[in-house]
Amino acid sequence: MRLTPLVTLLGVFLAWATYEIYAGFRSNIAKARKTGYPVLITPIYPLSPLWLTTRHFLLPILTRLLPERLYASYVFVMTPDWEYHPSPRSHFTRLGSDTFVVASWNGLACYTSDAAIISQVMSRREAFPKDTRQYGILEIFGSNVVTTEGQVWRMHRKVTSASFNERNAGHTFREAVRQTRGMVGGWFSSSFSGSQEEGRRGGEDGVEDMTGVITTLEHDTMRWALNIIGYVGFGLKLLWPHESMPKDMDPKLAKYGSLQPPNGYSMTFADSLATVLERIMILLLIPSAVLKRIPERWGSWGSKLHEAWEAKVNYSKYMNAFLTEKVQDIRAGVQEREGMNIMGQLVRSKYDPSSSEKNDGATMKLEDSEIMGNAFIMTLAGHETTANVIHFTIVELAMHPEVQRRVQRDIDAIFGRDSDPETWDYEKSINALLASYIGAVINETLRLIPPVVVTPKRVADTDQWVQDGGQRHQMPAMMPVMPVISAVQRSRRYWPALHDKMTKQEDADDLDEWHPDRWYLPSMSQGQSSTDDEKGEVKQQEENYGGYQGTDTSPTLFRPVRGSFIPFSDGARSCLGRRIAMVEMVAAIAVLFQKYSVELAVDASDEEVQIMVAEQRRHVYVKAQEKAKETVQQAESVVTLKLTGGRHVPVRFVRRGKERFMGNEGLC
Repeated sequence: MRLTPLVTLLGVFLAWATYEIYAGFRSNIAKARKTGYPVLITPIYPLSPLWLTTRHFLLPILTRLLPERLYASYVFVMTPDWEYHPSPRSHFTRLGSDTFVVASWNGLACYTSDAAIISQVMSRREAFPKDTRQYGILEIFGSNVVTTEGQVWRMHRKVTSASFNERNAGHTFREAVRQTRGMVGGWFSSSFSGSQEEGRRGGEDGVEDMTGVITTLEHDTMRWALNIIGYVGFGLKLLWPHESMPKDMDPKLAKYGSLQPPNGYSMTFADSLATVLERIMILLLIPSAVLKRIPERWGSWGSKLHEAWEAKVNYSKYMNAFLTEKVQDIRAGVQEREGMNIMGQLVRSKYDPSSSEKNDGATMKLEDSEIMGNAFIMTLAGHETTANVIHFTIVELAMHPEVQRRVQRDIDAIFGRDSDPETWDYEKSINALLASYIGAVINETLRLIPPVVVTPKRVADTDQWVQDGGQRHQMPAMMPVMPVISAVQRSRRYWPALHDKMTKQEDADDLDEWHPDRWYLPSMSQGQSSTDDEKGEVKQQEENYGGYQGTDTSPTLFRPVRGSFIPFSDGARSCLGRRIAMVEMVAAIAVLFQKYSVELAVDASDEEVQIMVAEQRRHVYVKAQEKAKETVQQAESVVTLKLTGGRHVPVRFVRRGKERFMGNEGLC
């Protein structure tokens, strides 16, 4: 008898939960069908935070326990990284639409690979604001331009955009050249941990013919990007392990560039920043109060968690010291050194009355926490994205020797084979670089392996309408809208397929392959874009929020339909640093391939390769290409798209003319 109240309460709860689920399904399915797009009904909302954190181990269990007919139609949208592999276009093709809506009892979500819809969603900022609910955890050091919306975002954007101009792009170009030479020097240095020493051979004038097998290419490009960000974000000159501190280094800045922790710190600035970025998911998901109490003795995970906490403490301490020093310099009338320094500009915008930005007559000033929040988010956004694109570009070039030859011919034409990269002139060379095969190579990597595969937006607080092929579609209020970048950038509606040289026919699967030649094909006719007529009208409605205003690609290359090439997003919230990123990447490729070629490491020793005939070398290299391609296709989204779980593609850099597997036009 004593259980009766409990049973009654449980029955009431189950009845209420059943009704809520039923009512939720009924309401959301009705809203989804009003859009006019195909509807996928799912028992679990795929954007639920609980599902996102548990799907990696729950999904395999559910698919084993349930009959396939119960989940076959929708399981792909519940699967991690379905937007990237195996083929993001296949799901849209199966549904017969470039846009579909997912309806569950507790939520709606719209996924689209339609360039017209994407362009409207990204351009109409008030109607489709950024879904900042998914970015709140990025306020780890303070609110910033990524995590805010409305008038607050407008202030953040105006203030932070001041540093992103052509003069600073030129400074970044020179720093990228310097850091790329430092990375190459490390690969050929016996003290560098990024390459295995076995198999290196001496060359002329004491210069090695090739590096050892580099198994840490992703780590090395991360360090390369970090060092450039140190300059871009903080005006610092960060060093590689084999480099020495310059004698003329500003004493105030020396502690930030030192290879040893200064007094009062347990990590160097570079190591603290690198570790914060590497362990960012730990810092975002685990409260600081918990992290600091986890002892190192809890095995490898305990050590990782403790290291993440230690890095955050050190980085925060460096940033507070940097902020204090910058304020002191401003009040003392000390002028900024020539070069780029985002945080210095942010500090000056608050503490230097002569440089304060105005908004409708009112002075716009960031709080100290917002200055540090923006400095960090610029570092996070500009670090992994650029590093991963360069990493994948190098791997793709190693997989495609014939493309390397084209790249090197263009480098020779622009700079000459024997010029000193330190003498390269940014203003004279940047347009030629972006229009060359170097630009095509970077663009093709951004198309096939974008840094992020989805850019979350949402419908405003009231229903909105979009136009698609002359039809109007009603978008329910507050519904997340997910432009799937990796799918639209592989769509035959907007991208040309190459012709097979033998059959003269287009290759239907070509858009899932890396082919820089695509960027030299004629642009699609303007009539194929439903957004081209709207482009001028949209631009007139958009306020200039600062930053680079030009196109993302050279006008001499293939011109994608608006909304079909969005690796840097589009509209008012497009990436502030996209020009800087392109400058860094073309500079790096030019420096790397002016003197060197890259080869995949093969399953054969140097001695075995040396006695192989051409056909044998071709055979072992094709096997390495197949393995590398399979590895790249296993990339996962962890903040950005990258190789995880220890996956890597081993490569070697060799001096031009000393290649073992490459003839003038490709494999031997």
